[in-house]
Amino acid sequence: MQPQTFAMKPSRVLAKLRSGGIALCTKLNLYDSRVTEIAAMSGFDCVWTDMEHVPNDWSAVEKQILASKAYNIDIIVRVARGSYSDLVKPLEMDATGIMVPHIMSLADAKTVVKQTKFHPLGRRPVDGGNADGAFCNIDFHDYLSQANDQRFNILQIEDPEPLDELEEIAALPGLDMIFFGPGDFSQGIGAPGQFNHPRLVEARRRVAEAARANGKFAGTVGGTGNWEELVSLGYSFISVGADVVGLSGYYHRLVDDISKLQPQPKMTSSLYGGN
Repeated sequence: MQPQTFAMKPSRVLAKLRSGGIALCTKLNLYDSRVTEIAAMSGFDCVWTDMEHVPNDWSAVEKQILASKAYNIDIIVRVARGSYSDLVKPLEMDATGIMVPHIMSLADAKTVVKQTKFHPLGRRPVDGGNADGAFCNIDFHDYLSQANDQRFNILQIEDPEPLDELEEIAALPGLDMIFFGPGDFSQGIGAPGQFNHPRLVEARRRVAEAARANGKFAGTVGGTGNWEELVSLGYSFISVGADVVGLSGYYHRLVDDISKLQPQPKMTSSLYGGN
């Protein structure tokens, strides 16, 4: 019997981007893998789950990754900034990519690339005995080359500080995507929530321009209202919506509709009915 040959699951996002398409993503705050399944059945190319702001643990993320593989969509883990282990662990669990928040300088970007790409692009620590290496069933050299080709890093530009070195960051070998984060950027320029502020609009344009000029992909958050504008700027990876936003909106609509059908009883000012 011939030994079975194993390989990494190809990235759906990279296939789409490399063919000139636009990849559609959505954000997960909830940890349940069922949400990943619902997003996949809805037609998204990718989901990204968050460990920067959300108290998810590794076992929950592992289930989300398994759900994404079952439905053949990509999954990105936005990591918490810490040691190199925080960067490589999601990749070894077979997440398709990682998103690293708050890249603050060229030196910072170089460190991330070095820690997330194998030779000859970087010095990511090698194991191969986890899910991404098919538990040592992928040949060592194939494992390194497939990981460099089918798994990707996303560096977030969401502060004004790295703009002085933006072009140099975008030119780094081994960098796959730069992602503009308007929320924190608006705060960083002293204009929280002003998403049409001239400095923010200019930074959004510059990120896409720098990525395209250096053969990298540009990503950001968006929606139906600015989708065409983002595409025209050169963004090819766009994340729309979030599970918590969708669920909150659904519940609010249900309660509002019921309230219109059935007047609610008057609430007293005391638990015991007093004034």
